[in-house]
This record gives sequence, C-alpha cells and structure tokens, in this order.
Amino acid sequence: MKLASIDNGSPDGQLVVISKDTSQMCRVHGSAGTMAACLADWQSVLPVLQDISSALNNGTCEQAEPVAGARFLAPLPRTYQWLDGSLFMNHGHLMQKAFNLDPIEDADKYPLIYQGAGDAFTGCNDTIALYNPAHGVDFEGEFGVLTTDVPVGATPDEAMQAIKLVVQLNDISYRGLAPREMKTGFGFVQAKGETAFAPFAVTPDEFGDSWADGRIHLTLNITRNGEWFGSPSGSEMHFGFHELIAHAATTRPIKAGTVFGSGTVSNAKPEAGQACIAELRAKELIIQGKPQTPFLSDGETVHMVCRDKQDQPLFGEINQTVKGG
Repeated sequence: MKLASIDNGSPDGQLVVISKDTSQMCRVHGSAGTMAACLADWQSVLPVLQDISSALNNGTCEQAEPVAGARFLAPLPRTYQWLDGSLFMNHGHLMQKAFNLDPIEDADKYPLIYQGAGDAFTGCNDTIALYNPAHGVDFEGEFGVLTTDVPVGATPDEAMQAIKLVVQLNDISYRGLAPREMKTGFGFVQAKGETAFAPFAVTPDEFGDSWADGRIHLTLNITRNGEWFGSPSGSEMHFGFHELIAHAATTRPIKAGTVFGSGTVSNAKPEAGQACIAELRAKELIIQGKPQTPFLSDGETVHMVCRDKQDQPLFGEINQTVKGG
C-alpha cells in the first residue's frame, strides 16, 4: 500500500491512498485525514486504508481521483521527532580517510544518530534553498521509515513491528556551516536545510524480498543536472532500521510519527558512485590531493528515484532545483 499527503492549504495536508500503478488516489476523511493521525491510531485505521487501496486497485473506488496534477507534500509534512542515522560505514570511513579524522569509537557497535529538525519537511518538487554560495549546499540521498509508538527498552524485533511505512528522502546539508557546529559537540542546526521527501510512503509488504533485515535491497539512482551521479544500494547498511530504532529507545519511548533516516546511502564499490557531493569530494581528495567537484549553485537540478524490480518508481521521484544565492 502507498500513502501520500496532498496540499489542501493546511500544514499537515490531506492524507490519500495511492493505487498500485500510481495513477489514482482517494482521500481519507474523518479523524484519520492526516498522516500524523493515521500513524497515531494505525491499528484502527489500517483496515479502512486497506479497503480503500483494494477498491482503487480493482477499479471500484467511487471517490477515485487522478494523481496527475496533485501537489504532493512530504508524506508526513511535519513531525515531533526526526532522527537521522549514519548507517553506511563506507561513508564514514571515506570521510575519516580524506580529512584525517580520528575513528569514532565503537561506531561499528552503536549506530550514529542525531536529532534533526522535523518541523518543515518539503515536497518532492520544492526548491533547494541556497542562501549563500559559501554555505556549500549539498544533497544527501537517503531512505527512511515512519513508526508507530515504540516502548522504552524495545528489542530490535519489537522495533521492527513499529515500522509501518518506508520513505525516500533528500537531506539537505550546508557543508560550509557544518565544521563549526561539529566542533561544539552539539547537534546540527544551521548546517541542515529542509529535508525533501519523495511523494509516496510505502508499507514494507510492497517490497517483497527487497525489504529484509530492516534494510532496503534496492538502488537509489541520482542525477545532477541530468548526468549520472550514483546508484548505491541500500543493502550495505551496517545497522538495520530496527536496530537504529531500538538504540534510540534505550532510555525513552519513541512516539508515533517519528521519522528515522538511514544517512547517506554509500557503497564500497567505486562503480556505485555516491549519494552526496561531499563523498565524491572526499574521494577526489584521497586520489587527487584536493576536491574537484563544486557544491550546488543556483539553477542546478537534482533527481532521485528508487525503482522496484519491475523498474517502476517505488516512492515516486524527487525533482528539485536549486534557487537563490
């Protein structure tokens, strides 16, 4: 099943169910008319959503509308908590090697995670804001999950049961602002922009064997200005999403509607390319002695898509243009 939020003039948008071929949608009315409300009461709402999805897919939904022309927000336009991990060890190793950084102690035993800003997620076609070229604006292709309530002390198996939807996202970073904030020992604030999401949130059962061990075993295909940039696979996550969630729930419960991110998708094989400019610059620094590839500038475009085994866009597509500066 695929869910999405369309723009209806309200901050949280209107929850809709999307047909399997992504051509039709149906609005969800009543108390579960937003994604946040849906996740907060998932068990009660799920049968209703499944009935709508079945009707859409067999052509009997009288309230069906065309998807074409709809303006999609992020599936969950705003949330109380956005927790972004760094679950691809290859990305960290490249950064450490390029910039002579000390290894992070026990990074292979405990997942890295920070609290981001979840109050202003953006849609798949919204612009990437460039306020100052010196900020070094970068994209980061990631996967993520949306959860229902997770009790404190949950095991990874229990955490897996709380994963209800899977998403694809572009986590914007301002690389020129990150070093100062990192040195403080606190989290990112200025160095992180508005995270953009592909339009559709997808239930794990839609993936078949492409969802296993809390990981997405599919590639994230990225182009910059229409030119191939990378196609790394989500399968190389060192920790699964369920392990990341259990780690976060060690000392507190996780509330419904929390979004967890994978961090930049990164693969060890060079032919996979990369999912962010910073990683390519790190490779250039290691091989050539200095970075060659510039960060984003006004007017550039970024496209991201994850295709299923039938070559269909699983989450829809992210198409963004840089504006400003």
